[in-house]
Amino acid sequence: MPNIKSAIKRVKTSEANRQQNAQFRSAMRTAIKSFNGKVEEKDVEGAKAAFLAATKKVDKAASKGLIHKNKAAHEKSRLSKKLTGLNA
Repeated sequence: MPNIKSAIKRVKTSEANRQQNAQFRSAMRTAIKSFNGKVEEKDVEGAKAAFLAATKKVDKAASKGLIHKNKAAHEKSRLSKKLTGLNA
């Protein structure tokens, strides 16, 4: 455990940030899994709503620096490809 006051503060803030990052990442993954479930059920309307929610979560994670912007673009591309495949 650190003895210096600033180091003690850093431990507290980094732990809080870690928990918040885990929360955002979990929400993103859950949204993606929800979308994939709708696609497997062939629920077009539900999939469209889930797609919007998932892309919003992915963008949020990228803006927070949780994932790289290229990874976010890759994920959104994969999701949109599944959605267009469902519509066809």
